[in-house]
Amino acid sequence: MTGYARTALLMAALTALFMGLGLLLAGEAGLVIAFALAAAMNLWAWWNSDKAVLQMHGAREVTLATAPDLVGLVHDLADRAGMPRPKVYVIDTDQPNAFATGRDPQNAAVAATRGLLRALSREEVAAVMAHELAHIRNRDTLIMTVTATFAGAISMLANFALFFGGDRDRPMGLVGTLALMILAPLAATLVQLAISRGREYEADRVGAEIVGQPLWLASALQRIEALASRIDNIAAERNPATAHLFIINPLHAHGHDRLFATHPSTANRVAALKAMAAGGGLSRSSVPPAGRRRAPGPWR
Repeated sequence: MTGYARTALLMAALTALFMGLGLLLAGEAGLVIAFALAAAMNLWAWWNSDKAVLQMHGAREVTLATAPDLVGLVHDLADRAGMPRPKVYVIDTDQPNAFATGRDPQNAAVAATRGLLRALSREEVAAVMAHELAHIRNRDTLIMTVTATFAGAISMLANFALFFGGDRDRPMGLVGTLALMILAPLAATLVQLAISRGREYEADRVGAEIVGQPLWLASALQRIEALASRIDNIAAERNPATAHLFIINPLHAHGHDRLFATHPSTANRVAALKAMAAGGGLSRSSVPPAGRRRAPGPWR
């Protein structure tokens, strides 16, 4: 199934869930209104969901003039991968993390947190950015961003249903509203998980090929997980539907609930990368070495 077919199927499933909430809120009139809103939301998500996600996390765009080290690194990696150069953003949070977004490789962006740029070496940052470029090249970003937008909208509508009580005059109205208030966000979360975990392994593999050094990414994942588990990401906690976009889960609320983990085990990802490195066959990276483990001064 192509990336566009997966996206269409996802949109249809989330639209049906959205319409179900509308039906419980206001009966047939609510169903019609929800359908119209879902159609508008699908169109909006296709064109604007990437901008919404970047805005949720307070990301600001940087250029070669304002951040030559980071932007130059991303451009080098994109050229190495034979893909369009994405826009580059920086998020002002201490938690080390990163994500990619955009509807296609021609309209894509990568975002890194200040914490990532401070805590990781140049080699590790290069590996993380290569992982995010892999998501773009694999066309994961559209489906992941659309899912984040819709999951957030479904959760908001479910809370709206609880607050206003839904159509209680209909049979099972109150019970149905309460049940759907709980089950709708859960269903949206499960859809996120279904498309997120497997894509992370593939982005790890392709990202390691882009940067040429699987062990750089393995080291970055271990360092990010160790630090992210102790540092809050306030914007991510306020927008949990976007958690699956990040290279490492930015949330702490469900850190021990493996059923609802948005990412595969870091230990398993590291093991796969080490096996990839042991297998050989990768060309040496063209990314200039930093010359020391820590990043050489502040990233600009």
